[in-house]
Amino acid sequence: MKILMVLTSHDQLGDTGNKTGFWLEEFAAPYYVFKDAGADITLASPKGGQPPLDPKSDAEDAQTEATKRFKADPAAQQDLANTKVLSTVGADGFDAIFYPGGHGPLWDLAEDTDSRQLIETFARSDRPVGAVCHAPAVFRHTTAADGKSLVAGRTVTGFTNTEEEAVGLTDIVPFLVEDMLVANGGNYQKGADWASFVVTDGKLVTGQNPASSEEAARKLLTFL
Repeated sequence: MKILMVLTSHDQLGDTGNKTGFWLEEFAAPYYVFKDAGADITLASPKGGQPPLDPKSDAEDAQTEATKRFKADPAAQQDLANTKVLSTVGADGFDAIFYPGGHGPLWDLAEDTDSRQLIETFARSDRPVGAVCHAPAVFRHTTAADGKSLVAGRTVTGFTNTEEEAVGLTDIVPFLVEDMLVANGGNYQKGADWASFVVTDGKLVTGQNPASSEEAARKLLTFL
């Protein structure tokens, strides 16, 4: 099994002067689900190298078994520090693609043409596509073979408007994940705020929030 994980390279939280990036749990939990299942993982990001970590995801109260394992794993840290430049990575040879969230993807991956082409290639070749929390932002401009939005008529989830409100960033983010998925014709579903909630539609796997990251990765694996 070869899995491509794509992380954000964006580190500015709008014009607040605060930092953002990827959310540690949403990378670490899927990374180890895939690793423990024997998958060969390739990491990529728009700029390559070390992707920016959202400092809030590094706070003590955000730590999980997976993040603690990552902090004690020099090989995984080395992997993360050396992500490939996304434009140099093709879909050939990979069995699935997975996007960890954090607020960063709202700015870069949502608009990235290389990411869009990869997702469309995976989807049209019936390979699994997974995204968790804010990462369903990557479906903002992706289309299916019929030219409609990739999420149109499909059951999806992602960070809820109420979760965004709870973290106080509703007016900071470029768009709200829930609203975008609905606007693109998605059959948007959600569970309780901050509880694990994952949906699949065909081989499209989406998770609502950080707590959903491990389950989303496990669901993705069932297709491989």
